[in-house]
Amino acid sequence: MAIFEHDGARLHYDVEGDGFPILVIAPGGMRSANDVWANAPWNPRTALTHRYQVIGMDQRNAGASTAPVSAADGWSTYAADQLALLDHLGIGECHVVGMCIGGPYIFGLLMSAHDRFRSAVLLQPVGIDDNRDAFIEMFDGWVDEIGPAHPEAGPDDWAAFRQNMWGGEFVLTATREQVADGETPLLVLMGDDLYHPQSTSREIASLAPRATFVERWKDDEVLAETDSTIKRFLAEHSP
Repeated sequence: MAIFEHDGARLHYDVEGDGFPILVIAPGGMRSANDVWANAPWNPRTALTHRYQVIGMDQRNAGASTAPVSAADGWSTYAADQLALLDHLGIGECHVVGMCIGGPYIFGLLMSAHDRFRSAVLLQPVGIDDNRDAFIEMFDGWVDEIGPAHPEAGPDDWAAFRQNMWGGEFVLTATREQVADGETPLLVLMGDDLYHPQSTSREIASLAPRATFVERWKDDEVLAETDSTIKRFLAEHSP
């Protein structure tokens, strides 16, 4: 694992495999770290490195990455880190694959720099649908873990940060209108639980003009087809 520094953060990342680059954004909510992929039903770090250069990072204050905390932190802070990593590696264009919190992160990237992403794969993206309290509880549990290491952040800073992350609607980093206006090819693999509601995946797929939708993908009996579907999608949109 390598390290680069950006905006006061020390960010840990891995580069694995060779080929056209793919930025992968791990599940885990505020604890999104590259090693969390090992617990996912489908793991791009094992599935894709034979053909692609797979780039994954520990998000700030997750895994081995650290960063100061302020009231201004939010989705755009993370998008800036992710784009800075691509710049650091000299990558102008790539695919992006994200699971869980990776969904909003992907839409944040597409809002900031859509021209840098040939395609996006969203595995059970999080979204707001009568479940905000669950995200608030998740955030507060994370703060209980890391807060003692951040004397620079007081209660008001954490409250503002939490609101910046989880106070929005729909996919949190893009409006319905913005998703409908998007031109990036999307592969949406449906979520089906409290944090990853079916309604979010279905609405993304119905709004985005270049979306492909997969309802059933993570049961053992369909995982081989899931793997083939993702690989075909990425191959279709690779240069």
